[in-house]
Amino acid sequence: MTEIVSPFTGESGPRGPVEELDRAAELLRRAMPDASVVRAHPLLVLCTREEATAVLTAAEVWDRGRDLLKPFTPRIAESLAVVLLLGRPHETDVAQAVNRGLMSLLPSHPTSEDLTLAVTRALELLDAKSRAESRGKWLRRFRYELGELIDIARAMTTERDVHKLLSVILEKSRFVTGADAGSIYVVEGDEKNRQMRFKLSQNDSVTYDSSEFVMPISNRSIAGSAVVGKKAINIADVYELPPGSPFGFDRSFDQKMGYRTKSMLTVPLISQRDEVIGVIQIINKKKVPEKKLFTKEDVQELVVPFDERSEELLGMVAAQAGVSLENAVLYEDIQRLFEGFVRASVEAIESRDPTTSGHSRRVADLTVGLAKVVDRESGGAYRDVSFSREDLRELEYASLLHDFGKIGVREKVLVKAKKLYDERLDLIRSRFDFVTRTVEADVLRRKLAALERGAPRSELDALDLELQARTTELQEALAAVLSANEPTVLAAGDFAKIEAIAKETYFDMRGQMQRLLDEDEVVALSVKRGSLTPGEYDEITSHVTHTFRFLSQIPWGSALRRVPVIAGAHHERLNGTGYPNRLRAEEIPVQSKMMSISDIYDALTASDRPYKKAVPVERALDILEYGVKDQHLDPELVRIFREARVWEGVT
Repeated sequence: MTEIVSPFTGESGPRGPVEELDRAAELLRRAMPDASVVRAHPLLVLCTREEATAVLTAAEVWDRGRDLLKPFTPRIAESLAVVLLLGRPHETDVAQAVNRGLMSLLPSHPTSEDLTLAVTRALELLDAKSRAESRGKWLRRFRYELGELIDIARAMTTERDVHKLLSVILEKSRFVTGADAGSIYVVEGDEKNRQMRFKLSQNDSVTYDSSEFVMPISNRSIAGSAVVGKKAINIADVYELPPGSPFGFDRSFDQKMGYRTKSMLTVPLISQRDEVIGVIQIINKKKVPEKKLFTKEDVQELVVPFDERSEELLGMVAAQAGVSLENAVLYEDIQRLFEGFVRASVEAIESRDPTTSGHSRRVADLTVGLAKVVDRESGGAYRDVSFSREDLRELEYASLLHDFGKIGVREKVLVKAKKLYDERLDLIRSRFDFVTRTVEADVLRRKLAALERGAPRSELDALDLELQARTTELQEALAAVLSANEPTVLAAGDFAKIEAIAKETYFDMRGQMQRLLDEDEVVALSVKRGSLTPGEYDEITSHVTHTFRFLSQIPWGSALRRVPVIAGAHHERLNGTGYPNRLRAEEIPVQSKMMSISDIYDALTASDRPYKKAVPVERALDILEYGVKDQHLDPELVRIFREARVWEGVT
């Protein structure tokens, strides 16, 4: 046997490390035909199966020639390689040796069984670790994707604006699949006349303006085919469509923008009723999502087909998106229905009192405008008050419907322009005419009797004067009634005239004595200010109670739940003298305080009404200040209203 001198020990032996490794390599080739056995170096034997490698070397290499193992350090760190030593090294720190990749110590001259068993177990261990790490990576990826899908679902379910929701859907679809661009379509129309509306597109690589357009639903377009077939369409390269494809691809956008559309994945959005309501179309899956596609070469290098996992992820997003889009559309429909109800209610209110037409809308605009200014205040009593979009919508509805309770007030009271209703004034005129004719008839009867008995001329003249005096008296009394009927402030003497007229009597057609003015007419004509009697005023003020009661029966939902309370408190006053509940300042919602200012301002400055003329803006502002002095209106809110000139933004 030829002696071999060891390059590490200088010792001679029947068989040195190099020869022993030769022998080990040959044994492994015969015993493990499914593995690759390579002599990478005279002192190294590599046994590889799939991605796992067992590095076989001599103990002397571990002690004094470890540089030979450096090329394997990265694979050892990744648990893709381990070291097996023939012989026992001098190093005794086992933990450190294991950390550096040492797995097994074999005899210097191992048997075939020892060698095969050690290498097989080493490869199996590496394979098991690789599978475990692969499962760990898959689990981490799964958890990451699950977290993203949960975030996407949360984002979709919380967005109610359809346009914003579509943008979120497309953005998240591109994100989970690594797509460079995409578009989204919405299906419109009924079963007999359906079409697709292009809503929006996104592209990371090129910038352009897009506008909505409609297209028919048919197999001639990729998006249309996805709608018709109700299934996803995955195309590796739209420039090379499969033979027999019913659809084509329009390259005009690519030619115009210098873009290259390649891979495309189109997925229908299906509602809970199993109807296609939209389409997501994502374009160009990138190997590196952060990269942009500026040239055709970039597309060639970076773009790959959408894989099965991309289809799965987009399918999950599309499923959630379909439900979210359906809910958002339904929410918009309900919103439009609700707004239609509010508009119809306002129209119903104002149709009963045409003189106040537009009042509700103007009060709403003034109040919301004031709220927006208050929201921006950084100092003062309302620096901490803020109004969200939902708060402003709630305030708008409350303001629009603040007079809704007038539905429960008699129309003739609402439109009463004079102290007496027209029919009652006509009755009084008829009564005065009757009394005048009665006086004339009585005087003529007496005059005829005088003539028959030959009365002197002086007696006849006296009768004529009596008739003239009585007629004039009745005319003056009627004139006093007509004057008192005007809704102005009356002097004390006017009330005395009305009371005196009311004491006058006459005999009706049945011979029964009646008063010239009845009790209700005296009460109406004696109103000191305006045109309403105390009872009618109470009826008018009851509209606030009606408003609260009517609005409380409407299921407003949590976002608008305070509409009845806000609308029902707009006639409350800070000092507790308002109605209907005599709330004091701290009990009145700030929204109602703002509405009170807007309501008074518009009532003062609105076009002429039968019972008043419009006042100039400055005069109206002065009257608001009087309201502050009387502790009716909030001084800070009036200041903000005046300084911000809120009315200038309202037509």
